[in-house]
Amino acid sequence: MKILFVASEVAPFAKTGGLADVTGSLPVALKGLGHDVRIILPLYKTVGEGPFPIHKGRKSVEIPLGGSTHKGFLRQSTSADIPVYLLENRGFFHRDHLYGTPAGDYPDNHQRFAFFCRGILDLLKRMDFRPDILHCHDWQTALVPVLLRYEHREDPFFMNTATVFTIHNLAYQGLFPKTSLAEMGLDWSYFTIDRLEFYDQVNLMKGGILAADLVTTVSPTYCNEILSVEQGCGLEGVLAERRDDLYGVLNGLDPDEWDPATDRHIFKTYTSAALAAKTANKKGLQKRLGLEEVPDIPLVGMVTRLASQKGIDLLVELLPRLAAEKVQFVLLGAGDESYHRLFADFKARGAGNISLNIGYDSACARQIYAGSDIFLMPSHYEPCGLGQLIALRYGAVPVVRKTGGLADTVFDGRDGVREPNGFSFDDFTSEALWETLQRALQAYRQRDAWKKMVRRGMNRDYSWLQSAAEYERLYRNALATKRL
Repeated sequence: MKILFVASEVAPFAKTGGLADVTGSLPVALKGLGHDVRIILPLYKTVGEGPFPIHKGRKSVEIPLGGSTHKGFLRQSTSADIPVYLLENRGFFHRDHLYGTPAGDYPDNHQRFAFFCRGILDLLKRMDFRPDILHCHDWQTALVPVLLRYEHREDPFFMNTATVFTIHNLAYQGLFPKTSLAEMGLDWSYFTIDRLEFYDQVNLMKGGILAADLVTTVSPTYCNEILSVEQGCGLEGVLAERRDDLYGVLNGLDPDEWDPATDRHIFKTYTSAALAAKTANKKGLQKRLGLEEVPDIPLVGMVTRLASQKGIDLLVELLPRLAAEKVQFVLLGAGDESYHRLFADFKARGAGNISLNIGYDSACARQIYAGSDIFLMPSHYEPCGLGQLIALRYGAVPVVRKTGGLADTVFDGRDGVREPNGFSFDDFTSEALWETLQRALQAYRQRDAWKKMVRRGMNRDYSWLQSAAEYERLYRNALATKRL
């Protein structure tokens, strides 16, 4: 099949979260199954200034939006032998950030990504590439299935093209005032309950869900959760309409990118058969972060975005208890300014066994995965989560809340599983988290059983192979059941 991935961010070119990891690694696995896979994303300022070879081409588009015409140019690069197309428009994409500044989202995001979606459909006609599947990701690309369904319904070029729309995080929906319709080149016929209208606003995510031939989410449990009022974010009714075309496919990891046996960023490489070398990573992390270099003390790590979704409020409640416990705790992350201030205040109290690091450093993140004994992910909700998969691969036993992809990948012996790989809790409370962490710390003291659990986690296959095969099946399903 000919497959075009349409995404607002793709690793290693542009990344703010797990979306980029998926769109950067899943195409590689699909290519390995024999498909012609390509990727397109905006040519952001950071991409143009990055280390990527970008080739200029002659193809261009002119897109009318809101009374003005905007010109775009097609550029090309490669990643893991996969063609990567980049749509350039300096006015829309030559900015310091992808979606907005720390003060908030760019106010013209609707127009930026409408230009991107319209530009893709125009450029495909100028290229020697007629995709069987347009695989679109999150609200920034939702207009692609919308435009194909309503503006290109009779277009012979796209007659045999099916659309798959993947929801990575339903909480981010692309909500804009209804006056934004004209600025996206859309007329008022789109402002209806069966298209884009959502409580007197425009909801691009809703449009993509309703218009795509098939809809996926990034884990089976999250797929079920978003049908509920609690996690449906107001779209549970819309998703219920597409229930027969809604699937949950678990994300994977790039096994070459995340491998403690070859990772050049950690202090010493190791494997599940040679766990003694993991101790060198613990010592290196302790030294780097100014913690006491004690090999036997349990080290708990956390690499996260500082947002309420990630359960940071639970952690804040427990910091005094952690400071009094015979344990070391390391956090790396950035996000909401309120959490930055809370952690700065706590750091000023001088708890010697706690290291709170505001910001993001990819090498330090890897060193935390490699040096930690236990890894925390107490998320309020988690569509899939990559942190727990990386932690398992690096031999850090996860302690997670049982939600979304965390429930699909971390298995607690208390639930009756024969081969547990971590610890989990149900109630979103600091007490439930503390009780589960205490169970993990108690298990840590049983060294032989602990090493078996660590090896079990490290040896499981978290690659994209199985998920890519599932997407292959869904692509064929989308083509066979393409909506008219």
